[in-house]
Amino acid sequence: MSAAQEIENIQEKMNWHWRNSMRVVRFFAFDARASFIGALLLFRLTSWRLWLLFIGNLVLFRYLENKGLTVPAALRNFRAWLVGAERPGWGSTRRRKFVDYG
Repeated sequence: MSAAQEIENIQEKMNWHWRNSMRVVRFFAFDARASFIGALLLFRLTSWRLWLLFIGNLVLFRYLENKGLTVPAALRNFRAWLVGAERPGWGSTRRRKFVDYG
C-alpha cells in the first residue's frame, strides 16, 4: 500500500461520522423518537406508570415498525385518521378522497 493510499484511508476514516449523521437515533432496537410518550411521566411519576408507558411504547412502536411505519409516519397516519375525509375548510372542489395503496 502506497503512502498516498494510506493518507486517503486516514482522511476517509476521519469523515466516517458524517455518514451516520442522518441515521435514525436508536435506543437498543427501538426508535428513540418514540420516547415522546415519556413526557407524560413529568406530571406524576410512579413506578407502575413508568413500566406501563415504557412497555406500551415499546410494543406499539415496534409493531408499527414491523408494519413498515416509522414514528413520524405513524403520527401523520394517526392524524389523518383522526381528522377523516371531511375537510371543512376546503371547498368541495378541493376535497380529496382517501386512497389505499396497500
